[in-house]
Amino acid sequence: MTLQSLLGNFALILFLLTIATGIVWSLDRFYLAPQRRRSLQNALSELDARNARLAESGVKVDNAGHAELTARFDRQPAWVAYTGSFFPVIAAVFLFRSFIYEPFKIPSSSMVPTLQIGDLILVNKFTFGIRLPIINKKIIQINNPKRGDVMVFKFPKDMSLDYIKRVVGEPGDKIVYKNKRLTVNGKELSYEKLPDYLDEERLSYYSHYRENLTGVNHGILNDDHSPSYVPSPDAFPQHELCTYNLEGFACTVPPGHYFMMGDNRDNSLDSRYWGFVPDKNIVGKAFFVWMNLGNLKRIGPFD
Repeated sequence: MTLQSLLGNFALILFLLTIATGIVWSLDRFYLAPQRRRSLQNALSELDARNARLAESGVKVDNAGHAELTARFDRQPAWVAYTGSFFPVIAAVFLFRSFIYEPFKIPSSSMVPTLQIGDLILVNKFTFGIRLPIINKKIIQINNPKRGDVMVFKFPKDMSLDYIKRVVGEPGDKIVYKNKRLTVNGKELSYEKLPDYLDEERLSYYSHYRENLTGVNHGILNDDHSPSYVPSPDAFPQHELCTYNLEGFACTVPPGHYFMMGDNRDNSLDSRYWGFVPDKNIVGKAFFVWMNLGNLKRIGPFD
């Protein structure tokens, strides 16, 4: 693993910080703190014995010694106090984002109009099964992704990158994309024309439709100036299950894999280009925009 991929893997960094701070916290709790208490008890016993001898000799005893000894021996070393105190917080964050919800930021326009650049979203980490952090290995099966789900996954060509697209094909599905219209298992999807969509970043208008993806209604964009065919698809694993022509493509999704497409259909590098997403790459289901600093109206759930 390169330094760049390590720095880009926040989960791994968080895991290493949890381990490091946990070691310090455990060392203090189970070794250093008991050692300090024993030293304090010995010092207090010696002080009490000394004070008793002084009292027998008629010398007035200063009772402030107990408090001074307690403050001296019971104080954590600075490196322990600063490091170990972070452990509960870091561990809680690590467990929360590994098994419950993880935040992501949308970096591109491939999921417009559903998701905008700058949207801060939450991803459900358990709905598609409980997975071990870092290695992303599923240990408990719960649900499988369904057509229409917006899913975050590890990019098959670079596992250090997280991608987000919509599931359009489940294992065994036959997906046909002809003249920018989807057909799933022989059933053509329905499309409702909406007012043209203005892309404020590119200052361009796109054709806007509401697509019914086997029961999930969501918006898609088409660029009428872009061709229907897929230019230069990769020779991805099991690419023989796909055929391409000037009108589009047809693919049969292999077992244990999913076919992903962006809602911004002519501005999305997705399964059309780089292939199927295996189940082992799944990160979770995106479901909520919790913040967009440029547009607070974006906050809320989405389909």
